[in-house]
Amino acid sequence: MFDSTTRTVVVVGAQWGDEGKGKLVDVLAEKADWVVRYQGGANAGHTVHIGDKSFVLHQIPSGILHPGVRCAIGNGVVMDPETLFTEIDELIADGVDVEGRLYVSERAHLVMPYHKLVDKASAASKAIGTTGRGIGPAYEDKVARRGVRVLDLRNVERLREMVTLGVERANAQLERSGSDVRASVDDTMATLSALAPRLLGLADDVGLCVHRAIKSGAAVLLEGAQGSLLDVDHGTYPFVTSSNTTVGGAATGVGISPMALHSALGVVKAYTTRVGNGPLPTELEEPLHSHVRQLGHEFGATTGRPRRCGWFDGVVVRYAARVNGLTGLAITKLDVLDTLEKLAVCTGYRVGDDVYTEFPADLALLERAEPIYEWFPGWQQSTQDARRIEDLPAAARAYLDRLEALCETPISFVSVGTRRDQIIPLHSS
Repeated sequence: MFDSTTRTVVVVGAQWGDEGKGKLVDVLAEKADWVVRYQGGANAGHTVHIGDKSFVLHQIPSGILHPGVRCAIGNGVVMDPETLFTEIDELIADGVDVEGRLYVSERAHLVMPYHKLVDKASAASKAIGTTGRGIGPAYEDKVARRGVRVLDLRNVERLREMVTLGVERANAQLERSGSDVRASVDDTMATLSALAPRLLGLADDVGLCVHRAIKSGAAVLLEGAQGSLLDVDHGTYPFVTSSNTTVGGAATGVGISPMALHSALGVVKAYTTRVGNGPLPTELEEPLHSHVRQLGHEFGATTGRPRRCGWFDGVVVRYAARVNGLTGLAITKLDVLDTLEKLAVCTGYRVGDDVYTEFPADLALLERAEPIYEWFPGWQQSTQDARRIEDLPAAARAYLDRLEALCETPISFVSVGTRRDQIIPLHSS
């Protein structure tokens, strides 16, 4: 993945999130010098399995599990400082050396306690299917130019003024929503005061740090959260997150030039999942739906919510490849399909008399779409011990060949299990 001409790589989800980006970042981070998270918040959950241990990382980049790799949280992230330090302390308890290796952008906005209260009480958030962790309200305050950034913790008087205004707005929203809970200025300030010394100790100009690293020839891995179809501009709006999850958000979310990005790896499951409401054209019917969910352990790493499951949607992934300029695909969870007798791949949508082979922006049209399927025989044998493409059953290789052709992007990796070593490298991207 990293070579003399490719030193800055973006890893992006090319479906609706939960594609297995954490594992791919963990694998690639072995040869990286820096791993930087560029958007999202603590609503993301990247699960990495090492031996008999599982690490669930919500805000800290997956590269932290590799000694010597420097990790950073970029300005595009809305950061929950309380859960950040819970995460750090859990890593330290598990023997992971974090000291001197983690940087936080001083420009990153904070998820405040009152953001969480508003998010949980918001009927709109419940309709969209958010996690209730304050991400949306934090991004709203950021865009409205009234958010609290890490650097604001350095000035207590100004911070209290900002918090007072934030609490007043939040309490007005809570009252309108019919909630009995209220935010408190004193409680919020007490929480921030307790966290400030530790958080400011991690604060830095992350954009400058990464810029200097790239100029020195360092290998830099940029890690996104969620997936391309949850992008606020390019996803299934309004059933999206509040940030740009696509590659375009990587440069702005870290503070570097887009010209510094050399390649983009799109991570996709060998089938499709999404959490929460919104269209999923290839959604399976029962009892197959529950069966695949159990096979794939499709429950959110952060929320525990069951994921909706569907057949692989080639229209979605080809769209994500175009929007992101993907140079390679990583197919994960191929092994989940090992026992199925037959598999379907969506090649287009039928809406009335019309056929669509490109992903439509109109949600009303998408909700009426009937997937057009190609069917493939299953291989019905385990792929978990495969370490070369030749080790896979012929039917599995044929399935992958069709995905590659349909998505118009070469497959760079195939994952056949949760462990670090259960991955097959293919073409270089």
